[in-house]
Amino acid sequence: MARKRDVIIAVIIALFFFSAIGLFGLMFIGLMSQEGDIGFAGLGESIGVIEMNGVINEDSGRPVIKQIDKWAENKSIKAIIIHINSPGGGVAISQEIYDALKRASEEKPIVAAMASVAASGGYYIACAADRIIANPGTLTGSIGVIFEFHTAEGLMRKIGIGTEVVKSGELKDVGTYARPMTKKEELMLKSVVMDTYEQFVQAVAEGRGMEPDEIYPLADGSVFTGLQAYNLGLVDTLGGLNDAVKLAADLAEVKGKPRVVRPYIKKRLSPFDLLGGLFKTVNQMVQQQQEGPRLLFLYR
Repeated sequence: MARKRDVIIAVIIALFFFSAIGLFGLMFIGLMSQEGDIGFAGLGESIGVIEMNGVINEDSGRPVIKQIDKWAENKSIKAIIIHINSPGGGVAISQEIYDALKRASEEKPIVAAMASVAASGGYYIACAADRIIANPGTLTGSIGVIFEFHTAEGLMRKIGIGTEVVKSGELKDVGTYARPMTKKEELMLKSVVMDTYEQFVQAVAEGRGMEPDEIYPLADGSVFTGLQAYNLGLVDTLGGLNDAVKLAADLAEVKGKPRVVRPYIKKRLSPFDLLGGLFKTVNQMVQQQQEGPRLLFLYR
């Protein structure tokens, strides 16, 4: 009887020990991994799909860059699809996503698949891919640059608010909301816009294997359907995401039906996380309201 009791106690201790190890292991993974930081690549040859949804900014773009770089080094990911549903956004972050895709294309095929909208910065990043596929009704194009800021001089005058500025140079407070833009400021900002515009045209020309002179007539901010873009040479073929998977598999020479994988997003649903998410959203809204002039690849 005593021996049986000892065996039972030993089993209970062993179960407790291994359960404790498992629990601490899960806690360690949770502490070391941030949301969206765990990528599932599956087994064997896979096609990775990365989503670029919404306006391209630091919050939406950084995770995309991180995932591109991660899957560029993953040997089981044989090709990457960047699935774009975006009107564009910030210039610099769009260029960084473009650069990340270019780096990845040195390791494996890249396919850009356009959803409902892939315009301006959305089209810019697509030009880094080896192939671009769009739905016939996709809204794309909008090749151009916009620099915008708000002014409230009339309102401020009505409610008796003024702004005093001490500046080191004539153009230091360009984009202020307190007064209209001067002619000299307009010329300076125009030069910035046009320099960025030339960068956009060059990226499109390089990505499409065309000359800049062939792009300029299309680069007046016009938007096109996917079918129009195909006829103009701005996309390679027409189809949806399933067609993009088949195309990527062909480019990567994947045998048989390709396995499609996506980044695994770790969900956090504790009350503290929900409260933190609320504060983060409010903070982002406040920061957006405080932003000064912005240079954008954005379709309005």
